[in-house]
Amino acid sequence: MQHEHIDKPVAVRANELLNVQQLRHWLAAFIPDLHDDFQIEQFSGGYSNLTYLLTSGSTELVLRKPPFGVNIKSAHDMGREFNVLKALKPVYPSVPTPIVYCDDVDVIGSPFYIMERVKGVILRNRVPKGMSIGSDNWQALSEAAVDNLASLHAINVNSTGLINMGRPEGYVKRQVQGWTKRYVDAETDVIVEMNAAAEWLTSNMPEDDGPAFIHNDYKYDNLVLHPSDLSHILAVLDWEMATVGSPLMDLGTTLAYWAEAGDSEALKPFNLTWLEGNLTREQVLERYRLNTGRDVRDFLFYYVFGSFKIAVIVQQIYARYKKGLTSDPRFATLGYVVKACAENASKAIRFNRISHFY
Repeated sequence: MQHEHIDKPVAVRANELLNVQQLRHWLAAFIPDLHDDFQIEQFSGGYSNLTYLLTSGSTELVLRKPPFGVNIKSAHDMGREFNVLKALKPVYPSVPTPIVYCDDVDVIGSPFYIMERVKGVILRNRVPKGMSIGSDNWQALSEAAVDNLASLHAINVNSTGLINMGRPEGYVKRQVQGWTKRYVDAETDVIVEMNAAAEWLTSNMPEDDGPAFIHNDYKYDNLVLHPSDLSHILAVLDWEMATVGSPLMDLGTTLAYWAEAGDSEALKPFNLTWLEGNLTREQVLERYRLNTGRDVRDFLFYYVFGSFKIAVIVQQIYARYKKGLTSDPRFATLGYVVKACAENASKAIRFNRISHFY
């Protein structure tokens, strides 16, 4: 693997520009060696919080801010995301170092925070041009991804103080009720499988498993990988939904993103896990069980929940597009993704398994 495959920014989208001069002036108080060549580019991946690269001379910083035109405080709380990074860094080195948080909306129009840039490969919806990844590499990466998630869940939330980042009691019930309400609020089309999944989840809730610190959006495109060894995870990104709660709920979301070869084409851009060599969802679950010793006998519920939750996240973005709050052309076909997630939840319930729905 070569360094030309390191994730690179592009020009900032016209409707997501920042005030360069105001931002530079504010940053000068914290980063005194900024030069006149200060510039802003944008990382184009992702559908939620926006990520920019700030450069000045040899200095490279990353800025995170909420998307324009949203008011979903819990999902776009920059101060909380910054504090998560600060709390995690001493006990879980696979996160970028946070630098400074700004709650003054007059600077760029919203709160934001600055962190270090971690250079590496990010595998989004396609293999980077010119990169060849063999089945052995995919297997090693998928195993490393599972092991890294297990290590996050192994952190002692009490001794580290991370317990204060969430409310683990009643987590499963709150999540089912909360995501069901979010779906109702964002619904644009009647999808029978979504309504059926919501009812099934309500009727099949297990007891809370032991609390852990959880990412809630753990998948390949949130991993920064070493360009010479893709199984070496340099950093995990996008901690906006991280909290203390059920680790199996976290794994369920990961596996709902974990597309397999036989899944709908609409789900394959989620994760390149459908390519040959990657572990199947069932193999991921077994490796996680061996790593953690957790009881995973009721895992069907967690997979169905993950599929439902991802469908709701996508539906919320799609609803913003339908209302004209964003003109990003990537959002136009998200309705198909919602339906594909709902179909996987339905198949999992029908077949009583999390893999091989074909």
